[in-house]
Amino acid sequence: MKIIVTLPTYNEAENIIPLIERLLRVSTKLHVLVIDDNSPDGTWRIVREMAAENPRVHLLHRTKERGRGSAGVAGFQKALEMGADLIVEMDADWSHHPRHLRDMLRASRKADVVIGSRLVKGGGESGRNGLRTLITHGANTYIRLVLGLPVRDCTSGYRVFRRRVLERIDWDHVKATGPAIVQEVLYTAWALGARVKEVPILFEERRAGTSTLNTRILLSGLLAQLRLRYQPPPVLIL
Repeated sequence: MKIIVTLPTYNEAENIIPLIERLLRVSTKLHVLVIDDNSPDGTWRIVREMAAENPRVHLLHRTKERGRGSAGVAGFQKALEMGADLIVEMDADWSHHPRHLRDMLRASRKADVVIGSRLVKGGGESGRNGLRTLITHGANTYIRLVLGLPVRDCTSGYRVFRRRVLERIDWDHVKATGPAIVQEVLYTAWALGARVKEVPILFEERRAGTSTLNTRILLSGLLAQLRLRYQPPPVLIL
């Protein structure tokens, strides 16, 4: 069993070393793949040095493309190339804490997609203001209505996928280029008949650095759900 955690990064130099070290303690079968968009703060250099010393650390350094969506796709594709049986995606700012990962991996024994969920019993958020929490609930209600997903936390980017799900997705035809990649992949997995399970997590405000999320990106992501609803999901026909 090979587990690969994919970490899309941009300017996470302050977070990346302790996060990778903590992840590697979760399991000896676990590898970390950082997909870095040529961070000006040198995140990729730090990871490159770690990778030179530890064969379980890997770097995909992107110098031409940029964006959460394409970085997520690149990470999934690379993890499949590397022979992953389970592929984890999570944020690199400690909002997705590694302490939840063992429970999520355990749940993957009986599910094809496991979501680290803020919105099921036992889950929640810490360090966020009331407006951000309200936006989270509103966005998820909207996405569930538009896409018909039987999932409470559709916007969570902390997830575990079984290989057989991701290798059925036609990555060349994935549309999202920003954070909406989270919903497009989930919606496609659901269309493929994947068994989805939510595991409670505590979402925590980032420890260091600055978020790239803004109102324009948020609104663009919500509009992307309408496009998803009325286009066929990018599924490979086997």
